[in-house]
Amino acid sequence: MRWPDGFIAVDWGTTNRRAYRLDPGGSCDGEFEDGQGVLSVTPEEFPEAVAEIRRRLGDLPLLLAGMVGSNRGWIEAPYVPCPAGLDDLAAHLVWPAEREAIVPGVSFVGDSRADVMRGEEVQLLGAVAAGHVPVDSLVCHPGTHNKWVVVENGRIESFRTVMTGELFNLLRQHSILADLLKTDAEPDEAFRRGVRHGLDRDDLTSDLFAVRARVLLGEARREDAASYTSGLLIGSDVRIGLSGNGATTVCVMGRPELTRLYAAAIREAGRDANELDGEQSFLSGIQAIATRI
Repeated sequence: MRWPDGFIAVDWGTTNRRAYRLDPGGSCDGEFEDGQGVLSVTPEEFPEAVAEIRRRLGDLPLLLAGMVGSNRGWIEAPYVPCPAGLDDLAAHLVWPAEREAIVPGVSFVGDSRADVMRGEEVQLLGAVAAGHVPVDSLVCHPGTHNKWVVVENGRIESFRTVMTGELFNLLRQHSILADLLKTDAEPDEAFRRGVRHGLDRDDLTSDLFAVRARVLLGEARREDAASYTSGLLIGSDVRIGLSGNGATTVCVMGRPELTRLYAAAIREAGRDANELDGEQSFLSGIQAIATRI
């Protein structure tokens, strides 16, 4: 590593940011998380936001990933096209200053589709580098925009995004179902019932309306509505992600409260699921990139 005194890794998303101080051996010896996502920072405010990170964690080089490199962030880091690996990301870092580098995202064009990711690529390739994800595998990365990623020879070969998390949040906040979706979804029988429906049938928009109707007519319990709706959406998501891919085991990477739901749905579909912590995978990926600087 050319940064012998360590560096600060930043996972800077749309609504929050996480920063980690990594010592010369790669261990995290300081960190913080706050709500200063890129949408809360104007272009003129980014230098001060970066300076604040250093005030909190030390005067060290910064390696930044996520939406900070988008056209809504600080400085745009153009997408690297698939297939993409750690060497490709390191070769296309964007340098706002001598000691600040931004990791690019990854793009896919093919099969009459276009897709992009920012931030997930660091976690995915970090998990591969750490040996937690096979070099040939199918990875599910749940979040606001769930990613289904095909990894071949240790590189991101292709991927597909499903807006499941955002749809659930929109339903919870702005739809006719909002009053039924106040509780957290659990991988219970109601959830599994929703998953089975989503896996087997292609009537998502119709059955979403039926969630309320069944409660009104006494055909379903109000307290099951959030879990069933989550299962319905995730089941439809899993049906898309598994279509055309024969992987017997899916690596599910992200926050534990989401990976457990997706893992349950994948098992309901008859596949095995291996859950991975997204934060540790990010740290593995960002360190692997830093060694290539």
